[in-house]
Formats: sequence, C-alpha cells, structure tokens
Amino acid sequence: MVTRDYDYVLAGGGLANGLIALAVRAHQPAARIAMIERGAEPGGNHTWCFHAGDTRAEMAAWLEPLIDVRWDGYDVAFPALRRRLASPYACVTSRRLATAVRAALAHDGSALYTRATATAVEAERVVVRAADGGELALHGRAVIDARGPDRAEIGRAGWQKFVGRELVLAAPHGLARPTLIDATVEQRDGFRFVYVLPLATDRVLVEDTYFADGTFLDVAAARAGIADYVDARGWRVAEVVREETGVLALPWRCAPPAPHAPLVAGYAGGWFHPVTGYSFPIAARLAAFVAARPASELFGPALAEHAHEHARQLPFAARLNRMMFGWFAPAQRYRLLERFYRLPEVVIRRFYSLELTARDRARIVVGKPPRGLSLAAMLGRSQA
Repeated sequence: MVTRDYDYVLAGGGLANGLIALAVRAHQPAARIAMIERGAEPGGNHTWCFHAGDTRAEMAAWLEPLIDVRWDGYDVAFPALRRRLASPYACVTSRRLATAVRAALAHDGSALYTRATATAVEAERVVVRAADGGELALHGRAVIDARGPDRAEIGRAGWQKFVGRELVLAAPHGLARPTLIDATVEQRDGFRFVYVLPLATDRVLVEDTYFADGTFLDVAAARAGIADYVDARGWRVAEVVREETGVLALPWRCAPPAPHAPLVAGYAGGWFHPVTGYSFPIAARLAAFVAARPASELFGPALAEHAHEHARQLPFAARLNRMMFGWFAPAQRYRLLERFYRLPEVVIRRFYSLELTARDRARIVVGKPPRGLSLAAMLGRSQA
C-alpha cells in the first residue's frame, strides 16, 4: 500500500472540511493538506447562507472569495406578522467552494482525492480507496473526519426537509432582498415555508421547506409547491438551472462534540445548529480555530474549551426542538417562529449564530405563549 504524509488529512470534502482547508491555507501557507471526497467535486450541490455577525473580521480573507451574493437585509412573512430585518445576509455556493478548495490544494505537498472513499479513519491515518481501485494510506499530524450527516447517531428528532430550485425567469423578479421565511403558504407536512434568494435580476433560488415528523420527502409535491408559489408571484420560468434536496434531523437531544483524535467535524460531530440546520457560522469558527495552531498542537485543552463553548448552546436548542415538535400540532408550528420573530434583531442574530446569552434564552421562552400551544401535550411531554 502506498503511504503519503501530510500535516492535515481531511476525510470528506463538504462545507466543514472545505472551510478548514481554506483557513489553514490562509494562515499556514506551507501546510500540507490532503482531502478525500467521494464525489467529483468538493462541496457537492448546496447553497449556504449566513448573517452578518455570524463570522469574524479575521475570517474575511478566506471567506470573501466564497460569497456569490450579499444583501443588506431580509424579510420574513407569517399569517399575523410581516417584518423586514436589517441584518445583512450572504450566500455561498458549492461551485465557489469547489473552485476555492481546488486552488487551496493545488500546492506542492497537498492533494485532493476525488471519487475516492475513506475506508478507515484513525487518529493519525486515513486509508483511502482511490478512483482507480488502488489503496493509499494517508498519514497526518491532524486527521479531521467530516464525511457527512448520514454518519450521525440520531435519537428522537424532527426533520427539516426541502427541495430548492434555481430558476432563470423570463423577466426581472423585482426583489432586492431575500425572504428567509414565507409561512403564508398552505401548511402541510408540519411547518411549511418558502425560502427565496434573489441571485440576479432574473434568477432566484426558491426552496420549499418543511419541519416535519417524518423523513419522507415528496419531491414531486415540493416541485408543485414551488411552481404554485412562482405563479402566484407572477413570474414565468425560462429555465430550471439546478435542483437541490435535503433531509436533516433536528434532534431533541444533542451529544457534545468530542475533542479528541480523529476530530469529527460537521453534522456528525455535533458542529451544527440543532434548530435551523444552519452550519456555516459554526463550521467557520471551527475552521478558524483549527487554522490558528500547527497540526501537531490541535488537540489539547484549547480544543476542549472550544468544543465546550459550542456544547453549552446545544441543550437549549434541543429544548426548542422538543417544544416545536412536541407541544404544537403540525399545522400550528409556524406560530412558535412567528412569536420568535417579534424579538429584537440582536437576539435573532445571536440565535442564528448559536451564541445565545442567558438573557436571550429567557426572552425566547418567557412571556405569553404562542397561540396553538397544546397544554395537554406540553404537560405530558414535561412529565415524560
């Protein structure tokens, strides 16, 4: 078996390891990085977004090249609330991530292994089955395993499901800002909303999203829902550019990240937002942490403290999932978010970045409960 040596060996080429590769290259130009990705390109077929304040100024050098579009704010719409928020918002595409990662790994001593499978991931070694069927042993001072959410151990959970379609329209859509939640649509299969990103004057990403009890994603029904939404806006579709789908668990309990080798990053390692599925700010913070020290010094008290800071946020987020899925009938779940979006913008921003203070948590749960709350379900769940 051929053996090769690196500073960092990254199993998986999704968002988490993609950001780690970019951050390490920016802060450690001479680092030798290997990435193993089972697909043809890193990043897959995804769109990621984040709010202003989710990331730090020192991350700008390696994050800015990833941003496709940015906006000065966003809108939300519910049956009893419409609100325009001033927090800037940005969009990152897998196409840009793939281009940036390829450039970061096109250095002497680094490598990107695509259409390859990590068959064994150990503290300092990853065994790889290459595209040609041969096997390699990649040794690294730091091994980071971010092979995707399908490896996560999920207990009881709700599910976020979506179908997104990138559309070229026959005429300008007239939108200046995204709509993160439009819950004025028909409620079915749980809490349903439409998410709209205006990517260019005549191009939009329209996503039909469900916070549901089950994992089945009815792609045909979601496509029809998107078509109905587009028709209601008076838009005519000239071309469907691409489609993305996803099914993510929104867990009722979360295990904290384990700060030992190999480091399990991404969703499977617990480095995500349990309520929203948003992972960009958490992945960016972990990438910045990894890049700030040599590979041989990654594991130790500092990583344990970084993991602990993230883990402190998880119980409350999981509690919100239990409330949403356990205390409200499926068609009434939107009311919890409708109430949430009446809070001050700074609380909303810290919620999305998963940096809530104790006072923020109190503001989210204390006060007059939303309509639609089932007292019997709440008391039964509390007793259980």
